[in-house]
Amino acid sequence: MHLLQQKKNWIFDMDGTLTIAKHDFDAIKRELEIPFDTDILTSLSNLPKEEAKLKHIQLDSIELKIAKLSTPSPGCFDLLKELNNQTNRLGILTRNSFSNSIETLKAAGLIHFFQSDYIFCREHALPKPNPEGIFRLMELWQADPKETVMIGDYLFDLDAGKAAGVETIYIDPEGKFPFREFATHCIRDLGEILNL
Repeated sequence: MHLLQQKKNWIFDMDGTLTIAKHDFDAIKRELEIPFDTDILTSLSNLPKEEAKLKHIQLDSIELKIAKLSTPSPGCFDLLKELNNQTNRLGILTRNSFSNSIETLKAAGLIHFFQSDYIFCREHALPKPNPEGIFRLMELWQADPKETVMIGDYLFDLDAGKAAGVETIYIDPEGKFPFREFATHCIRDLGEILNL
């Protein structure tokens, strides 16, 4: 059976999945003056409260600049249009902030595909790889994990999907797939999902 017929609930990572990746995480860490060997949100969560608050404000402004330059990833429109034509539920689970997610989707021309209460950001759920956001979306939709899929471009997306008991689709435009073993399907662009 075709994947599009099997799955009714589609959860997307945003940056690097729905949009072309533009984040230079090392440059952001340098600007925030935090360690290179830890992801940004974990580093900020380890800081004293006041310092963390200031760094989060700084991070939001760095990410807002990136958000305004967002462009949709190849195959994105075709897939979202097809999913919208059938009665699917579409959600986003991102480590970005809510306001920057909205900016990103507007800039990329994708905002009309997603209901704002199905956009889960770092303010709404523990960040991936924690699966909380997937569980919360499935709860909202009264969804069956067997009919749900998580799509992303990084290990955190795949780990969150696996921990939530859903299939995962791993997108890597370069076709290298360094985290292949953690994914159910591997694709180079979102349009390929139409033929899985």
